[in-house]
Amino acid sequence: MITKELIERINCLSRKQRDGGLSKEEQAEQAQLRQVYLDCIKSRVKDTLDRVEIVDDTTDPKSVCDCGCGEKHKH
Repeated sequence: MITKELIERINCLSRKQRDGGLSKEEQAEQAQLRQVYLDCIKSRVKDTLDRVEIVDDTTDPKSVCDCGCGEKHKH
């Protein structure tokens, strides 16, 4: 889960990296935190896409015109 603390720690390590560099332990922590963040984003996108329902208008009899022309328009 992406928490405020997670983002604050990622940002803190990023600022420290720009200002003077990170120790090996901090580099490992930064990589691990970034992976947690990316995994959460990927999970959210996957969950959203799993809920998407594709609707084919051509199979819905209400979407085809009643005049017999077979087109998808309303009168």
